[in-house]
Amino acid sequence: MLVDEFGITIRLNTLGWYQATMKARTIIKEDTISNIDGTIIDLETIGEFANEYFDSRRYSQVKPVFFGYMTKEGLTIICTERESQIKQFLSDLPEIISDLPRPFYSFNTEFEMGVLFHNLGRQVLFDGELTKEKYELKSSAVRELKLDNYNDPFNDEGKRFPPNWKKGNMKDCIAHNRADLLKERDILLKRGFRKPDELRFVKL
Repeated sequence: MLVDEFGITIRLNTLGWYQATMKARTIIKEDTISNIDGTIIDLETIGEFANEYFDSRRYSQVKPVFFGYMTKEGLTIICTERESQIKQFLSDLPEIISDLPRPFYSFNTEFEMGVLFHNLGRQVLFDGELTKEKYELKSSAVRELKLDNYNDPFNDEGKRFPPNWKKGNMKDCIAHNRADLLKERDILLKRGFRKPDELRFVKL
């Protein structure tokens, strides 16, 4: 375990991640070199969908608590552990996003764009959609491309994240987000991407 000059606790865990704990967020870094241009982004969230809407308002009640991203330099997960920390966590995201290299990719860009729009009050546009078609399940892509599960404790079932996060099961939540990013990298490299589906941004 190390403590840097700002008093941030840093430790190398058993999976080889560098983990730094700050006031309102934990940062996990893994030096996984990947032959990708730009950034893959994967959010983990809590909250419910507003399914009466067919635009960005569908995601207006969803709160991000994990912001995972991957570039050619490696993998980073920025996360918060308690609901009381979410406001500060969200205030840090615009600067983090502005420093990331484009193009941006995700598996279901509508979700990422909608959640970020309603939580940051700004549009974050994505350049590449990793689903083959709208509503494709990640588990289907994993089977089709014969991808590794990367020790995902939730086995591509994102609905298992919120209850585990609320119980404080950060180990499995982090492992799930890490696996998502690695699978999405493999999808991008093996299958490529398509143009994101159009999303209408509507404020509440």
